[in-house]
Amino acid sequence: MPPPTPNRERWTRTRTRRGRRADARASASGQAAVELVALLPLIVLLGLLAWQAVVAGQAVWLSGSAARAAARASALGRDPAQAARAVLPDALARGVAVRVVGDGAVSLRLVVPSVVADLHLASIRTRARFAPQGAS
Repeated sequence: MPPPTPNRERWTRTRTRRGRRADARASASGQAAVELVALLPLIVLLGLLAWQAVVAGQAVWLSGSAARAAARASALGRDPAQAARAVLPDALARGVAVRVVGDGAVSLRLVVPSVVADLHLASIRTRARFAPQGAS
């Protein structure tokens, strides 16, 4: 067998080095794909938690508006529960309970809906008062 020529030997070394680099890149690419797949459930969970926080914030914000509307309706002699439900979106209106407390005061309880399932996560209690409007 004739001794290897310098050009052939250099070509073989370069090819081997390039082949190893290509394998290393493919291995790193595969590892990145596996890490992404492993992190996807965590990313989805964080997204759902963020959305749940938005829904809870909306419920807190709208509970005050619903309590004021219910107190206004009670002061005018109308149905406070119907007035509170008219202010709320359907998802929140299903979990509202209104109680007339006293002289123009209304207590409202609002259930915070879950974004994943039909669960009872928390309740928000809000009070509002509107002076009774008498006929003069």
